[in-house]
Amino acid sequence: MLDARLVKKSHANHRTVVQLSEQVAIGGSTVIVIGGPCTVESAEQMEQVASQLATAPIHALRGGVYKPRTSPYAFQGMGVEGLRILAEARSRYGMPVVTEVMSIAQMAPVAAYADMLQIGSRNMQNFELLKALGQAGKPVLLKRGLSATIEEFVMAAEYIMAHGNPHVVLCERGIRSFDTYTRNVLDLGAVIALRQLTHLPVIVDPSHAAGKRELVADLARAAVACGADGLIVECHPEPDQSVSDARQALSLEAMVALVHSLEPIARAVGRTLSKDSLAEPKQLVTV
Repeated sequence: MLDARLVKKSHANHRTVVQLSEQVAIGGSTVIVIGGPCTVESAEQMEQVASQLATAPIHALRGGVYKPRTSPYAFQGMGVEGLRILAEARSRYGMPVVTEVMSIAQMAPVAAYADMLQIGSRNMQNFELLKALGQAGKPVLLKRGLSATIEEFVMAAEYIMAHGNPHVVLCERGIRSFDTYTRNVLDLGAVIALRQLTHLPVIVDPSHAAGKRELVADLARAAVACGADGLIVECHPEPDQSVSDARQALSLEAMVALVHSLEPIARAVGRTLSKDSLAEPKQLVTV
């Protein structure tokens, strides 16, 4: 970690808060929950998602519009039309939007509509894209690569920060192993290590880690218990009908129930999920 000059903590209490909107910040006392479908499919779908999630302590919306699919014949996302749908949901319900960008060419339209740019695990070491994100002017959610070590993950964040963008949130989403029962292995030890090594917020994606919806809630609760700053969870009005990642998506009702179950765990570790606590003073990033 000797080369991690910007990501590494300068002192024990060095923590960065990344602001998504005036009301939502990741890294403070509030455990931030980001929810929504793997893929934006229609305006009606996102209206149903946003209207239901807005009634719970869920702070931001997720939805893919550019999709990295294993098969070139699978649905690749709605593109700019999907971005407009996300922006409309944000306008109606006051929830900032997180969506993935896969290439430098996609950065301008995504940055024009979204509040946070997500880098998926396949692009964690796309160094030219990471450099460009340094000039994006928007917060970045950086997911850990499928087989990345903690040091490789930290250095990917260093690329973004070294090129001018200090607003980076790390996301543990599971790593590959020999076991095929779960989609990936959720590395909660990495969450603890990253919070000790870096000053950046760390969130967890239990959906991609598990690959099975019946495992998601317990993994989410474990993530909050071990100190994660937030969660990003896939949910869908009709999970089995989702055009991608149907097996891991929660129903909207299950998503709301999950978030309410997190509240006592958050309190036990000195945090909250309440939206009322989000109006915290902005913390300047120190690098």
